[in-house]
Amino acid sequence: MKIALIGYGKMGHIIEEIALSRGHQVVCTIDVNNLNDFESEAFRSADVAIEFTTPKTCLGNVAKCLAAKVPVVVGSTGWYDQLEQVKADVAKADGSLFWASNFSIGVNVFVAMQKYIAKIMNSYPQYDVAMQETHHIHKLDSPSGTAITIAEAITDNLERKQNWKETACIWQHEDGQTDVARNAEVGTQFQAHNDSELEVVAFRRGEVPGIHTVVYDSDVDTITMTHSAKSRRGFALGAVIAAEWMGDGKKGVYTMTDLMNF
Repeated sequence: MKIALIGYGKMGHIIEEIALSRGHQVVCTIDVNNLNDFESEAFRSADVAIEFTTPKTCLGNVAKCLAAKVPVVVGSTGWYDQLEQVKADVAKADGSLFWASNFSIGVNVFVAMQKYIAKIMNSYPQYDVAMQETHHIHKLDSPSGTAITIAEAITDNLERKQNWKETACIWQHEDGQTDVARNAEVGTQFQAHNDSELEVVAFRRGEVPGIHTVVYDSDVDTITMTHSAKSRRGFALGAVIAAEWMGDGKKGVYTMTDLMNF
């Protein structure tokens, strides 16, 4: 399979390594210094593109893929408020797009677990639930796309939680100091506890690839569930698997629930 890479940072290099190890050919790599290559024959020859950039550049890259008739797997997060418009654009272009907040197989199993457990917890109102997520200090969006996916898995299935709210984004520095973000771009102010809201706290620390924790707490015990990524390789492998899955001519918009049959 011929793959184009959009974004050639740490993730792009890992994706390239995994794609080559699985017998694929990387025909084009596009980064900030060679954006004109979207118009190249090499890019148009790709069976699929894999996009890992930033929230600000992602949707422009998707539009260029649709214009070139190249199916695209999108790993960038922070743009989901425009998902419905993107779906309409894909349909209009008769294109192909696969998006996911997290391509890790383990994370998506974890999401499926949260849906199941939330349904069980409808019968046990003595348990309250909260979430926290931790990522590296370079991550631009907060809470993480994965945290949002997990939060929605809970609020869609736990009747007493109507929505979720990020109560803080806490930056933990190497010198032990912390900063609490209180602005619309990276977090919101601490809020009083609200039984109808699932509270999410985000941490930004070091080079942590990703930790997501869900806690159900009662007066008599605590249930804690955590997914901890050991490296970015799990995300990269999942993205390549998604590209392989899309490479047989699928049209439309898909995500990990389609690939994994949850």
